[in-house]
Amino acid sequence: MKTPLIIAALAATLAPAAALASDDCPNVPRDQWMSDAAITEKAKGMGYEVRSIKADDGCLEAYAIDKDGKRVEVYFHPGTGDVVKVEVDD
Repeated sequence: MKTPLIIAALAATLAPAAALASDDCPNVPRDQWMSDAAITEKAKGMGYEVRSIKADDGCLEAYAIDKDGKRVEVYFHPGTGDVVKVEVDD
């Protein structure tokens, strides 16, 4: 279970922050991003079971299972940890 998180962390570290910026998640310097562990804990506190995390368009995207057992993608602001959006997989 740790392998996907390690891979996601490496991918996020290697990707240039400027190339990942979007309107929802502004260009935040990578050294100011919350850790994957912190995002995972935040998501758990919200009732999500996190499967993996990756950087996506400047956000930290958590692939998770919600309290109803549905697969979701939760996008977090990398600097504040605020939820930017949630997508439920059909």
